[in-house]
Amino acid sequence: MSASSEKADLRNRYRFERRERYLDHSFAHLASSLEFIKASHIATYISYGDEPSTSDLNTALLKSGKVLYLPRIVGKELEWVQWQGGVDQLTPSKFSKKILEPVGAALSNLTQIELIIVPALRIDRSGYRLGQGGGFYDRTLSKLSAWSIGLIHPDEISSEDLPREDFDIRLSAAATPDLVLRFKN
Repeated sequence: MSASSEKADLRNRYRFERRERYLDHSFAHLASSLEFIKASHIATYISYGDEPSTSDLNTALLKSGKVLYLPRIVGKELEWVQWQGGVDQLTPSKFSKKILEPVGAALSNLTQIELIIVPALRIDRSGYRLGQGGGFYDRTLSKLSAWSIGLIHPDEISSEDLPREDFDIRLSAAATPDLVLRFKN
């Protein structure tokens, strides 16, 4: 079985497991971790459905004076738009009405982003994530030198290596509501 088809099978399984045991958790504690304190320009996202909630974390980061950027899907890429926290600055994505995207001018220089928060269905102990399957975040991560952290629910750290393809990018860390697991470089 190819890594691509193995990933598709795992996505279906992990989405089902997540739906069956979803609990709302706060990730606001991350705002007080060293990497978040040091970064002033942070790429984040608006969670939806049973994804780990970014709401409290985004609010805490904005209150601490951080500049936040949200992704917008354009073709096969993500553009990043500065966001001040207003719902009037969001619109449903053309890709999926469940996903909220920012309105406004896109960031022209991605090197301003010092830290990026990414969604994941699972993350293995080597720092590789299984996302939703579009490759959007891996393409963005390949262009950044930013510290990267994936948000997952408890028990979504895989003890086994996830299938990998050449374009998969390793994260700097994974976070659950209770811990931050930093991966060695």
